[in-house]
Amino acid sequence: MKHHTATTTASSPSSMLRSLGLFCGALVLALSAHAAAPKVIKKVPPEFPREAEKQAVTKGTVTAKMQIDGDGKVTGVDIIEAQPRRVFDRAVTTALMDWRFEASGEKQTHEVKLVFNNED
Repeated sequence: MKHHTATTTASSPSSMLRSLGLFCGALVLALSAHAAAPKVIKKVPPEFPREAEKQAVTKGTVTAKMQIDGDGKVTGVDIIEAQPRRVFDRAVTTALMDWRFEASGEKQTHEVKLVFNNED
């Protein structure tokens, strides 16, 4: 996860309050990044796409973020980064939509990195 820090120079009471607000916001982001990850109860591995084989692509990686409802069902998948681009996206999305997590009672997100390797 990326962490952003804001640096400001406070010269008046209003700018000091803004600085404090930015600091508190950054602290909340940092704390939420360290919250316990949702517990996976069902993983479905993605299939290696035939299109990739046809293009002689033998390996790649995809980082994706899943949206998870309170019952632990994946409701959406966003591809954050992929190498090579767009080759494995559909396979990853299809597989991750079938993942299940332990019910938490609240909506969550979970980021994963999947590695493809089909070298002989």
